[in-house]
Amino acid sequence: MHTPTDEQAHAADSFRAGHHLVLQAGAGTGKTSTLALLANSTKHRGRYLAFNKDIARDAATRFPGTVVCKTAHATAYAALGHRYARRLNSPRQPAWKTGQALGLTRPVRIGEHEISPRTLAHTVLRTVTRYCHSADRTLARQHVPHLRRLNTLAEHSQLAEAILPYAEKAWADLHQPEDGVVRFDHDHYLKMWALTEPRIEADFLLLDEAQDTNPVLEQVFTAQRDHAQLVMVGDSAQAIYGWRGAKDVMTGFDATQLTLTRSFRFGPQIAEEANRWLELADAPIRLTGTDTLPTSLGDRTRPDAVLCRTNIGAMTEVMRLLAAGRRVALTRGGQQLAALALAARDLKNGRRTTHPELVLFASWGELQDYAAHDPAGRDLQPFADLVDTHGPEAILAAVDQLTDEHHADVTVSTAHKAKGREWPTVKIANDFPPPQDTDQHDPHGRPIPQPVNDTDARLAYVAVTRARHHLDLGGLSWINTRPATPATPLHKPSGLPARESRFPEGDPRMIAELAKSGGIGNDASAGTVSLSDHGP
Repeated sequence: MHTPTDEQAHAADSFRAGHHLVLQAGAGTGKTSTLALLANSTKHRGRYLAFNKDIARDAATRFPGTVVCKTAHATAYAALGHRYARRLNSPRQPAWKTGQALGLTRPVRIGEHEISPRTLAHTVLRTVTRYCHSADRTLARQHVPHLRRLNTLAEHSQLAEAILPYAEKAWADLHQPEDGVVRFDHDHYLKMWALTEPRIEADFLLLDEAQDTNPVLEQVFTAQRDHAQLVMVGDSAQAIYGWRGAKDVMTGFDATQLTLTRSFRFGPQIAEEANRWLELADAPIRLTGTDTLPTSLGDRTRPDAVLCRTNIGAMTEVMRLLAAGRRVALTRGGQQLAALALAARDLKNGRRTTHPELVLFASWGELQDYAAHDPAGRDLQPFADLVDTHGPEAILAAVDQLTDEHHADVTVSTAHKAKGREWPTVKIANDFPPPQDTDQHDPHGRPIPQPVNDTDARLAYVAVTRARHHLDLGGLSWINTRPATPATPLHKPSGLPARESRFPEGDPRMIAELAKSGGIGNDASAGTVSLSDHGP
């Protein structure tokens, strides 16, 4: 490790003094090196809880032998999950078959919509997943996800009434160690372990990526406070996974608050760009670049990576680059995009789709109308435009032409999937829209734009800090012509979930807001299969 900065040395001193710590570590500021410095400064036994297996393996090579480096899931597996090893290896099956086994055989009528058994089955399984991510002890109405087009409080209440009995039945099924009808996954045993109120035997605990911690893990971690020194490390400004249940637990945690602000990834120019977005996000830190690292900003026609806000934006970039003769890689492949294209093909052929985001549309025309005219469907418009312009088959063909990153000329990624990664040169795609204008005007008669909300500011911060040497601001260039204004928070700084809405539950504006932060157009495409890397 290089000579510690003053901030790193101060963190080590505070750790040796026995304080609980919150370490706000900006992009590229040597977070893992600092944690290794802390761990090497004591002979006490420690536990490092990593975000995924790759991070845990890397940490194990850098931390002393007195520190056990595992994911939270691996810790839960060793304590309880191993009892369900047989079920973890069970074959996958369609959700509708699971629904049938649970007794879901008849549709449910809610308002103008008939909810099919297939859709009900998907919703039951998503309800159980949301419960597993929560700190709640029992399944309840708040775990039932909203279905697109069921926009009122009464409609959602009817859905919850239909779903909860089957969700409870599914959860009971999952407790059978040997056999069951619901496919068992890693989040299930993590929740079961959390419900036992476990005691983690260690003198200190290091929680990495704390800004993206699910409430279930936060509950376990904070419960160790009476017998272990707790250290949370992460970057609140990179809390971008609120749509999947994660919450920033750092801001409201009772501990000594410290910062790491010198980035070893890039120089002052990119740090200055990052700070504009940190200010808009009302973040607790500002970055300083490393003077000896040459970095620049400006147009770049052949970047190493193009970062997009949405899956649909990523597909648009893929097709554009393929048409230009480039060899293109897409981070984590094109499965999500292929699933969307197949759903569009079904609807265009007059068939309903099983894609959970689109199950309530009977035809492609119905989706087009919803996207064009319903405020809650505005995030679907880029998807509709892409399909109408190119057609589902062209999208599927483009997915088939993708190559792996080792042989690609350029990597396309959403900003969500780029988190934790870096490239020499990065271009920001054009699907990061500026805030809409208000009906107010400045003294020169120009419309005053709405504030940048903190969700968008955090995502932009993640995107611009992926570059090491050169950044093409591209689709975020509108910031250059906009006055600096504070963010409009969508969540309270006490650490409440980022998806908490400003509007009452059931209000169509709330549905639209949540769709914007986690709907089909974004990286949060619901209903697609995600092969977790969090298991043991």
